[in-house]
Amino acid sequence: MPVPSDYVYLDYAATALPRACALEAMAPFFAPGFLGLMHGANANSLHTPGRTAFAALEDARASIARDLGARRPGEIIFTSGATEADNMAVLGIARAAAEERRRHGRTASPHVIVSAIEHEAVLAPARLLEAEGFRVTRLKPNRQGFIEVHALEESLDEDTVLVSVQAANSEVGSVQPVAALAHAVHAAGALMHTDAVQALGKAHIDLGALGVDAASFSAHKIGGPKGVGVLFLKARTPFAAQMLGGGQESGRRSGTQNVVGAVGFAAACREAAEEQEAEAARLRGLRDRLYGSLTGFGPVEATVDVAEGSEDFLPNIVNVLVDGLESETLVLRYDRQGFGVSGGSACSSRSLEPSHVLRAIGIDADRALGALRISMGRDTRQSDVDAFINATATVLDWN
Repeated sequence: MPVPSDYVYLDYAATALPRACALEAMAPFFAPGFLGLMHGANANSLHTPGRTAFAALEDARASIARDLGARRPGEIIFTSGATEADNMAVLGIARAAAEERRRHGRTASPHVIVSAIEHEAVLAPARLLEAEGFRVTRLKPNRQGFIEVHALEESLDEDTVLVSVQAANSEVGSVQPVAALAHAVHAAGALMHTDAVQALGKAHIDLGALGVDAASFSAHKIGGPKGVGVLFLKARTPFAAQMLGGGQESGRRSGTQNVVGAVGFAAACREAAEEQEAEAARLRGLRDRLYGSLTGFGPVEATVDVAEGSEDFLPNIVNVLVDGLESETLVLRYDRQGFGVSGGSACSSRSLEPSHVLRAIGIDADRALGALRISMGRDTRQSDVDAFINATATVLDWN
């Protein structure tokens, strides 16, 4: 189904529009025949084309490491996306840390803490660990979507091996105090992972300053290609590989590497890092305009309290509750008006259940079913936002 040329896309938290720099960086890899071989050989082969591909892979790794603030390129592991990176971190670190405990004669069940508003790519592995005998605590946020340090400290104990708290929430946009949380985690002798997918390109990322042991990222959320992600794994962090086979990625993630995807990710990451501060300020203004205007419509209420200019929430996400209408109806009505928005996380958008994020922050089920998320990106202009605001009157009074 063709998309009209004047369609306004406002679902960047689901996926961003492709960046020209990423497409240009990847273009040589898609040349047919022999020309493609000169860029697209297997990076693990010893011949000249293989070494050329390996050099491209390692250049991409080093570039991403610099932009994320990793100390060593070897701390960057390429994956098929953030879902795999999250699974690797939660399962790989928890299982390895539990094995270390057993070797030292500690027999109590190892303990894992995750926030209740994590992506399912963290929550589902946590359920698997629970089935394996781990104790799992699901830490609730406050009403505004923040995990509070004192609440985490109260949940930590001598058997805690891993804590996973996202850097920023994809639905309400709350930016977590990751550095303070990581400090508390390390003081208790545990390890810290953060899913930083939504934060990349929207908030400043410096892995050294955050102090985490592992972090997950996705290329397509910043305009890179789909099908490639990164797990940052700090040197000497206990880790049991989950993808077994040929021993690629220094034995931590087997499988022939997606060199073209890594190259595209590196290009998108470089540009996103360069633009981040100015782009965040621009988007923050659009976010504040949307909140101010949408809440002027009677049935519309802001899901969380975002003060004008606040950096405690992502600059590109707006989440509102619409009384008397369900998310699916709103999304389809806006779509008919030429706007692409969502009711929440795209990964659960086909679910008929209310968002687990909204339920965790205290929104009752009926109200949560009327949630609407507008998420913006580098191609969003004020004229797009103004047009969306104007269309809202029609959407709310549909005849």
